[in-house]
Amino acid sequence: MRRIALAALYCLASTAVAQDAEKQSAIKSTAIRDGLYFLVGQGGNTVASVGPDGIYIVDDQYAPASDAIRAALKALGDKPVRFVINTHWHGDHTGGNESFGLGGSVIVAHDNVRKRMSTEQFIAALESKVPPSPAAALPVVTFTTETSLHLNGQTARIIHVADAHTDGDALVYFEQANVLHMGDVYFNGLYPFIDTSSGGTIDGFLAAIDKGLALANADTRIVPGHGALSSRAELAAYRTMLGGFRDRIAALKAEGKTLAEVRAAKPTAEFDEELGNAFIKPDQLVGFIYESL
Repeated sequence: MRRIALAALYCLASTAVAQDAEKQSAIKSTAIRDGLYFLVGQGGNTVASVGPDGIYIVDDQYAPASDAIRAALKALGDKPVRFVINTHWHGDHTGGNESFGLGGSVIVAHDNVRKRMSTEQFIAALESKVPPSPAAALPVVTFTTETSLHLNGQTARIIHVADAHTDGDALVYFEQANVLHMGDVYFNGLYPFIDTSSGGTIDGFLAAIDKGLALANADTRIVPGHGALSSRAELAAYRTMLGGFRDRIAALKAEGKTLAEVRAAKPTAEFDEELGNAFIKPDQLVGFIYESL
């Protein structure tokens, strides 16, 4: 059951999963500020910029949600989606790429997102193969360290953070609105997934959070990859928690403890009841951290 749940979140591993996503693909739209909107549905959270230059979005959820996203966007502004920015390659954030790409949207992502989407991938934590994406789903504008879009009175900085959730993660910071999309470097209200088979590491994850904290201030609205809208204070608490887990697990590993022994020591116990009963379970998180140290 655990594997099925994980695959449902990340891979659309079966027709049944796709059908379930389609049934539940209604999109809830909430205004953030300055023409930016928070769209929640199936998969990772989407941010939309709507204004005189048109519409562009950050992440496009699962493929079956594409029509619902379009409907939600049409209610906000009757203009085409000019750009889609991907925060990383996983299917719950890029599933709509093909549909939007065929519709004329330009897809933007880190170099490694295109590389991974172009070839078959294996997500070890899910024990799942992911086939190459269709050509129309691939990013056509890629970058190495940072790029920007200048539309709708906003400068959207798209900033690569290395070896964090994956090896192709990007933060998207809307400078004028002071809104920061963290992608899956931030899971608000649940334990995070560190995809070690896609280059993710705990140290890179923590460094990426530090980058987000450096960009943010007390007034920043922070969008997690999953979970509710957040703040810098909540992101800082999340970083403190994960940093504590990392240090405890590193100390146990340095003592020569096996992964089984580290799990038995329950280094995440104080947060397990609050955060460990959703997508990622405590033993999985311990494994991600242990294996990537």
